[in-house]
Amino acid sequence: MRKSRVVTVALCLSAFLLANALAQKKSLYERLGGKDAIKAVVDELATIAIADNRINKKFARSNPERLKFELAEQICAATGGPCKYTGRDMKAAHKNMGVTEGEFNALVEDLVKALDKFNVGAAEKNELLGILAPMKSQIVEVKSQATGTPLPPNFKPAPPLKPTNPMANAGKSDNKK
Repeated sequence: MRKSRVVTVALCLSAFLLANALAQKKSLYERLGGKDAIKAVVDELATIAIADNRINKKFARSNPERLKFELAEQICAATGGPCKYTGRDMKAAHKNMGVTEGEFNALVEDLVKALDKFNVGAAEKNELLGILAPMKSQIVEVKSQATGTPLPPNFKPAPPLKPTNPMANAGKSDNKK
């Protein structure tokens, strides 16, 4: 009887370890739920950030569709998904934005709220934050815990995305009078 209990416990432990090993082989992209799940988190992050007075001034001149598209693309690529990030590097994208350490940290807090809304597991959340954390040195220009600072006048945002659908501009006239 005791021997069968030991065998049962050993089999359960083996099954648990095997399941854990298989889960670890999945990319973070897969564990997050793929592109649609990443887009949903990014959309939620945008909603939270626009309402957050600690950081929303930094998005005042940004094109929301471009921001969401490129952030989703970047997270997809960084987590092992099939996407290729085509946006500007972080230093160029945030040049002259005057992002403070406090504002960067506030955005991270907003990202965590978005991830929490979708019940992203602690391991996946920490792994994603670990992937994104090195970007801080490329984004933060002001060593301050201040938040809610305005965009400097010399900040030049990226232009809106060009439509990928050739029919998007059908019927629109390019003629200027």
